[in-house]
Amino acid sequence: MNHKIALLADVHGNVSALKAVIEDCRKEDVTDYWFLGDLIMPGPGADDLFEVLDSIKVGAYVKGNWEDCFLDVLNKEVDLDNASDLYLTRLVQYQCENLDERYIELIKNLPLHTTKQVNGLSISISHNLQNKNYGGDLWPTNNQEQFDQLFEQDYDIAIYAHTHHQLLRYSSKDQMVINPGTIGQPFYKWDTFRSDRRAQYAILEVDATGIAEVRFKRITYDIEKEWKNAMSKNIPYVDLYREMLETGKIHTHNLELLQQYNARYNYRQEVMHFFEKDIWNGK
Repeated sequence: MNHKIALLADVHGNVSALKAVIEDCRKEDVTDYWFLGDLIMPGPGADDLFEVLDSIKVGAYVKGNWEDCFLDVLNKEVDLDNASDLYLTRLVQYQCENLDERYIELIKNLPLHTTKQVNGLSISISHNLQNKNYGGDLWPTNNQEQFDQLFEQDYDIAIYAHTHHQLLRYSSKDQMVINPGTIGQPFYKWDTFRSDRRAQYAILEVDATGIAEVRFKRITYDIEKEWKNAMSKNIPYVDLYREMLETGKIHTHNLELLQQYNARYNYRQEVMHFFEKDIWNGK
């Protein structure tokens, strides 16, 4: 049997980009969908993101670092004196106010790593390393030994995400490494590429012989529509989200800027009030 697998990752709350990618997947006659984590935040998507994944019957779903950030806030493992932690906490508050309980439970039970067997090929699926979904271990320009960490077991293919960069390379033993890029948050260090705001994903096709094709795709979507969606839902830090959509610039660790926003909109007070609600204990 031929398998045409869509590799999806790093939506970051951008439902407009996700829907555009899924529409393209259907035109490509994709037979399976694997999701590599970071579905929610900082964009406005909540239940609607999970409903899209429900509609395509995702065959694999692993936990990204933003899902872990979500869980850290639920467990109150945050420092509200840190502007970045407060930023994440306020985004999680928005999610808890808009997410169905069953999707919160889904996030809690996501695996860090999973494997698939497809026509005799052993395939590793993780957000970053198999035992670590955060950090810069697999940045595209890192040394070979960093990528060899993906093959501590003898997988034929290792698929990861997290860096928001489409990538095809090999281990020192010639095993394949694939990164499908990011659907909702394109990022480039090189100035010339930054204007390309299209959603990214990849298709892995496996036939009876083996790997038939690995194809990287970039899909145009309506950025203005996504911005209006964010405005209509009154998401926190909406101006920063718009800047990210239009330029790719993110401010997750810009403490000075986040402190200004947190003070201007009284986000600390909102978060403290949220912590005291009964709904908090129910999550």
